[in-house]
Amino acid sequence: MLSLTDLRRGTLLVLDGDPYQVVSAEFLRKQASRPVVRTTLKQIRSGQTLEHSFQQSDRIVEAQVVRQPAQFLYAANNLFIFMNPTSFEQLELSAQVVADALPYLVPEQLADIILFEGSPVSVELPIKVERKVIEAPPAVKGNTSTNVMKDVVVEGGMKVKAPLFIKADDIIRLDTRYGTYVERVTS
Repeated sequence: MLSLTDLRRGTLLVLDGDPYQVVSAEFLRKQASRPVVRTTLKQIRSGQTLEHSFQQSDRIVEAQVVRQPAQFLYAANNLFIFMNPTSFEQLELSAQVVADALPYLVPEQLADIILFEGSPVSVELPIKVERKVIEAPPAVKGNTSTNVMKDVVVEGGMKVKAPLFIKADDIIRLDTRYGTYVERVTS
């Protein structure tokens, strides 16, 4: 069982027999009432979201999932092919299952496939990944008194806001939870 304090972004739970992932959670406590956690939940199988408030007396069941390590191989006809690195067994996943990880997938990317009741429901990437910058506009001099960012394109076609000093062929580290720039690895 989960408590109210366990409800945070990424937590997997079962509500009405279906698995959900917490997208956001806000703890609310008013002066004369009991604490409440207002959440936005994403149904793992269908991808639909819903708002739900949990009271202190609610029984929150944690989803029993299995994490299976896998390596992304390629995509073909809206199917994404992953391989188990130990058994070399291949697994085909639909675009719906891979949706959240899609911008970060490049060949040979390691990830965990989340299985709920034996069927894959989502793909979980490492928190930080390194990508090569493919396109970066030149820096504009003079506007550097604040933290100025520019749009750069990294491997896989994803656009990310990065500092002005980042240029093409640099390798940068990205946070996959928020889709943000973390640091430059090499130049």
